[in-house]
Amino acid sequence: MNPPPTSSSSRLRKLWQGSRVWKRRLVFWLGALGVGLISVVFAYAADLSQEAFFHAVGLAWWLPLVLTPLGFLVCAHLARTVCPGSQGSGIPQAIAGRALRSTPERNLLLSPRIVVGKIGLTLLGLLTGASVGREGPTVQVGAAVMLQVAAWGGLRHARGLILAGSAAGIAAAFNTPLGGIVFAIEEMSRSFEQRTNGLVLYAVIISGLVSLACVGNYTYFGELQVGLSGMRDWATVVACGLLGGLAGGAFSRGLLDGSRFLRGWMASGRHRALILAGGCGLLVAVLGLATGNSTFGTGYEQARAAIDGEELSAWFWPAKLAATLATALSGIPGGIFAPSLSVGAGLGDWLGDMIGSTAGLAAVFGMAGYFAGVVQAPLTAFVLIIEMTGSGAQVIPIMVTSVLGYGVSKLVAPEPLYHGLAESFIADGRKRHAQRRAGTQKREP
Repeated sequence: MNPPPTSSSSRLRKLWQGSRVWKRRLVFWLGALGVGLISVVFAYAADLSQEAFFHAVGLAWWLPLVLTPLGFLVCAHLARTVCPGSQGSGIPQAIAGRALRSTPERNLLLSPRIVVGKIGLTLLGLLTGASVGREGPTVQVGAAVMLQVAAWGGLRHARGLILAGSAAGIAAAFNTPLGGIVFAIEEMSRSFEQRTNGLVLYAVIISGLVSLACVGNYTYFGELQVGLSGMRDWATVVACGLLGGLAGGAFSRGLLDGSRFLRGWMASGRHRALILAGGCGLLVAVLGLATGNSTFGTGYEQARAAIDGEELSAWFWPAKLAATLATALSGIPGGIFAPSLSVGAGLGDWLGDMIGSTAGLAAVFGMAGYFAGVVQAPLTAFVLIIEMTGSGAQVIPIMVTSVLGYGVSKLVAPEPLYHGLAESFIADGRKRHAQRRAGTQKREP
């Protein structure tokens, strides 16, 4: 028996449903496109800001003693008063946004205001010599852009869209599509939900294509031209994993414990946040001048030089670690990805020089061990570093270094850095939600 012919109303209903699906897909694709474009513009503006700072310092060596503390004061004040939720890296806010179920509380961390404030204040930090990177902020910006576009287009699954925007931000910031996907799995969600895997993949592909179209096919730190040549290089793998994990774990523990202590300390005094920011800025300025201006900014040039085989000062990596920790504790917006990679490169260069291993290769191993120790995400660490340095032939030693760094770091800092920092944003959001609900219930007759 033949089925009854489809009615005109059924055809119209299917057509309407199909058009709605394609509309949502188009909105999502435009959001991912926007993340890619913003990431490219942000990167370009960050480079200009850092160049402007170093040009100014070249004209007056003492300028950081005034400019850096003042810049920290302004950034910290604006982050607390005009753009709350923009402080720090941005990755903890994206993690908290996924954890919070209330739309108003989520929007306080991921909104158009945050996009503007995060980018503007990070650029101001680079303009005044802060030891920050743009990659962590790009994660928060990417998540906020995708969430806002979803609201405009009527898309659901906010948690999946935040994950997709975060992954797209990493992919576009480093030009590392695989790194963006692994970052979403390992760091942002600590799992991979079946319903969001397509969102992540599409967002990474689209934002990556935008970056490719705008700046071409490049590796973030160039391409490693050397390979393992003997037991000394394997000894460097072990040394970078152990010492890198120890140093990375110490940084992570210091930032977590310091942030919690300072949070309570600042709550008991009206102007303590500004005192802290100014003091941290002065410390960053002194460290920068003491190391010939090498610890200011992202540290990209120093890491690139170490990978190319140039020898860095033995004092570079501990001074850069201290400058990055002081910057992160100050409360100003800015990420730790790029500065951490430069610390790791300096550490590896120092260890490689002592052991007598291949120049350049030791810097890559140091990056892997230290970065895995800081973020406690070994898969993300070795995938990002392989993509950033074009060192695909060194997969196994880089993987070993990352795993060693992660294992040692866990002994020093049992709690993952970004998830630990996200706890305060989650607690504040839930507290505001509870207060808002209590206020609504009181107003009801």
